[in-house]
Amino acid sequence: MRSTGYYVIELKTGKFQPEYAGKLNFYVALVDDKLKLPVHGETVGILICGSKNEHTVRYALGRADSPMAVSTYTYETLPAKERDALPAADELSAAFDQIESPTD
Repeated sequence: MRSTGYYVIELKTGKFQPEYAGKLNFYVALVDDKLKLPVHGETVGILICGSKNEHTVRYALGRADSPMAVSTYTYETLPAKERDALPAADELSAAFDQIESPTD
C-alpha cells in the first residue's frame, strides 16, 4: 500500500497567470526528485490565487504531467473571527521582507 504523497502549495496574490503553472510544476518536480520515495503517492501541486479565469487555468494545466489544481480565496468570505486573527497585508509584507533580506 502506498502512503500519501506530498502536497506543494503556492499562494499568489492577484489573478492567476499561466506562468504560475510552470513554476508550480517546477516545484512539484523538485519535490519528486529530492524528497519523494517509492512508497509515496503522487505529489500534488495546489496553487491558491486571488482570482482566476477557468479557460486560462484549463489551458495552463492541460498538458501538466503531475496532478495540479488552482483555487481562489477571498478574505471577505471568511468569518469575522478568522479574518480578525489574520495579520494585515502590510504586516505580512514586512515579515517577508525580513526573510528575504535579514538584518545582521
